[in-house]
Amino acid sequence: MTTVTNTTGAANNINDLMSTMNGKKAEVDGVEADTNKFMTLLVTQLKNQDPLNPLDNAQVTSQLAQLSTVTGVNKLNATLESLKSSYQSSEAMQATNLIGHGVLVEGNKLGLSQGKAILGVELGSAADKVEVEITSAATGKVVATIDLGAQEAGIVPIAWDGVPDKDDLDAEGKPKVLADGTYTYKVTATRSGEALTDAKALSFDSVASVTTNGKDGVKLNLPVKGVVTMADIKQVL
Repeated sequence: MTTVTNTTGAANNINDLMSTMNGKKAEVDGVEADTNKFMTLLVTQLKNQDPLNPLDNAQVTSQLAQLSTVTGVNKLNATLESLKSSYQSSEAMQATNLIGHGVLVEGNKLGLSQGKAILGVELGSAADKVEVEITSAATGKVVATIDLGAQEAGIVPIAWDGVPDKDDLDAEGKPKVLADGTYTYKVTATRSGEALTDAKALSFDSVASVTTNGKDGVKLNLPVKGVVTMADIKQVL
């Protein structure tokens, strides 16, 4: 038996599909453009289906469900991008308001100046006893111990007067103050005699400037710590 192929019809079918895929660029973008393209492809497919083996309802319903899914995902992506842009603008405004303010960030260095220094402790859980040991960066020796006693979970800012543990007095009978400079410290927290691992040392710093860009988001520039994010700021003083 000889099979006759309708080459004209096949060529027209191919041309229709190629025209659909490679037509003129749509003037609309995003969700509407995807929907239009999908519907055009579906109509073209229905027009050129085999009359002896047409698409059944399940196939059409499945393709429409796919269209609904793609459209929903595209709308969600557009919404998320809008929310992201709005959030970055809000975060940039908040960060700008921090310029010139003192902040606590994770770290264990402090600068003593004229008998004044600020540091902090972050506790992930309540502790029966919390101590801070301050060490001289020059000698490597512990010069002062601050006993904070029992503390609840949270952040505890600390003001240190620079007075060492030794009760040395000056000519006026006042406690001697350690020399200006850089010191380090560590936090020891215990509960029921067991050491806690969720106690962190916080350093005092200040926000000098703010950098914003679409890729990296909002960055805060601190003189000592360097570049940090808003999430790195534990407390604003």
